[in-house]
Amino acid sequence: MDANNRPAQLDSPLVAKIIKVGSRANTALYRATKGRIGGTWRVGAAMRKPTPVCLLTTIGRKSGKPRTAPLLYLRRGDGFVVVASQGGLPSHPAWYLNLRDHPEVEIQVGGETFALTARTASDAERDELWPRLVEMYADFDTYAAWTDRTIPVVICDPR
Repeated sequence: MDANNRPAQLDSPLVAKIIKVGSRANTALYRATKGRIGGTWRVGAAMRKPTPVCLLTTIGRKSGKPRTAPLLYLRRGDGFVVVASQGGLPSHPAWYLNLRDHPEVEIQVGGETFALTARTASDAERDELWPRLVEMYADFDTYAAWTDRTIPVVICDPR
């Protein structure tokens, strides 16, 4: 992986603020409409192949308060798989750090909420799931090329 290929503008504090505001707006619209608005991602590789969005709620590792992030997801049996890509940035997203400390999470899909336990996929599970995730959203491979960290794949199974 060569993080030097990551566009420099992605490291701008303005980009981080735009992502945060967009995330909050997406979450509010998703909740208000039960996913009719904000329930599909249509950016980048998803422009031609829209990708489903869920709301993942974790407990803040510092604040102890619920924190919600809109994420692309893949169904896996009765559970879900999400990716801590953070657009290929060099650090893990806050929601990932939260669930490592507090693995009990909730995922909302449309108007339905699921109580789950989250864990980082093993290397073997990640190897199995990664091609399916890239098939769903090709930009995951681009993000992986933009960072030196291994992007975590998170499995969320029913409690």
